[in-house]
Amino acid sequence: MQILAIISQKGGAGKTTLAVNLAVAAELEDAPTVIIDLDPQASAKTWHDLRGKDEPVVVSAQASRIGEMIEIARSNGAELVIIDTAPHSEAGALAAARAADLILIPCRPSILDLKAIGASGDLAALAKKEAIVVLNSVPHQGKLAEEAEEAVRSYGLSIAPMKLTQRAAYVHSLTAGQAVLEFEPEGKAAQEIRELYKWTRVRVHASTRDSMRKSA
Repeated sequence: MQILAIISQKGGAGKTTLAVNLAVAAELEDAPTVIIDLDPQASAKTWHDLRGKDEPVVVSAQASRIGEMIEIARSNGAELVIIDTAPHSEAGALAAARAADLILIPCRPSILDLKAIGASGDLAALAKKEAIVVLNSVPHQGKLAEEAEEAVRSYGLSIAPMKLTQRAAYVHSLTAGQAVLEFEPEGKAAQEIRELYKWTRVRVHASTRDSMRKSA
């Protein structure tokens, strides 16, 4: 079983959007997935209630129960656990980071978001886990993406090779209790998620293998 933690100390970075879309991508690839929603606002759980389907499973939990929730997911055959963390919660984010095989940090290409990723990167470093920044809500045109990549690298963080573009499908699908792969399967947003999901699973496998080598 693989564990992803999605962390950002800034609200509105796109953590839940990333979590639910990756979870549905996994389910569509026959990988049973559980989202652990640590945010008191319970955005992922609200999305699941709108959904009307059991999969992916979404459970609300406190950070102190992450280990217990992971073991329950494992015992029920989950292949992927995605931890959706709350903003402005260092303790919860750190607990999620320590439990994870790989950390994803969603970040919009704005000055406030970019300044906030330093704190998330520090938490990943404290947990001694690999962290990858996923640029989110990137405009279709302009140089914001390039400028954001340069800013991210100044923090010493790696960047996912694919970006999530600013598309209406991400908003409308959540409102409908869906992911973009269900809402608009042949759309550009769906293609972005497919590519990010495939890349993430390969990367988390590599991170897990490297961790096992270091501990051997």
